[in-house]
Amino acid sequence: SDIRIRLGLTLDQIANGVEKKIKLNRFTACETCSGTGAENGTSFSTCPTCNGAGEIRQQAGGGFFQQIVVSACPTCQGEGRIVSRPCTVCEGKGRTEQEDVVSVKIPAGVQEGMNLSVRGRGHAGVRGGSAGDLIIQIEEKPSEDFTRDGDNLIHELFISFPDAALGTQVDVPTLEGKVRIKVPAGTQSGKVVRLKGKGLPNINGYGRGNLLIQINVWTPEALSAEETKLLRKLQEAHNFQPNPTQEQRGLFSRIREFFSS
Repeated sequence: SDIRIRLGLTLDQIANGVEKKIKLNRFTACETCSGTGAENGTSFSTCPTCNGAGEIRQQAGGGFFQQIVVSACPTCQGEGRIVSRPCTVCEGKGRTEQEDVVSVKIPAGVQEGMNLSVRGRGHAGVRGGSAGDLIIQIEEKPSEDFTRDGDNLIHELFISFPDAALGTQVDVPTLEGKVRIKVPAGTQSGKVVRLKGKGLPNINGYGRGNLLIQINVWTPEALSAEETKLLRKLQEAHNFQPNPTQEQRGLFSRIREFFSS
């Protein structure tokens, strides 16, 4: 009797938590017979097959290895009684299908593929049986600004070669709005700037993740004649020949540490 649905959420909704009103078709207890399946709720008679026990016992095997097999009565499905005059609205099932709106509070920090269960908001059981659950599978909607890595968020920032060489200040997006970061002169492509606590909240309450700004130096694919001439001069300059320090050679290891922390 469970109902399974998929619910798409934006990163903003995941970061702050959200209350969603979900419209769905589900079986609810028949109002006419109060879910009993019987006309006026009282039209029952004792099951003639099990005499009200709700189960039948059968002997299996032979000789010294006889055993008693107990199973639910096939006539009354284990209820011990049968509907003598079925409800005309639900045809004796005790439930009817209706459009319903269920309000669900989604906690902050949920992740793609996570299942949330709302107890008792699935289909109503047949003739007063237990209701199932509403099971919600979380789906994350793609973000234009961020990629998610656990509780961390990653933003790719592209800057020009002059900005990388001379340094600059750049506005970058966060979940709370834009903030300005400083890009030091001589920044290498692949450098990661960590904004602590600007990621997503942990669903278990263990703080917030970080926002990792991965800086990429953008190289133009087409150059004008004047631009080509300027770069030719720079190409011959000694200071523009790659000569990474030991610290810069270990950049990859630091990037890996950023993403694993």
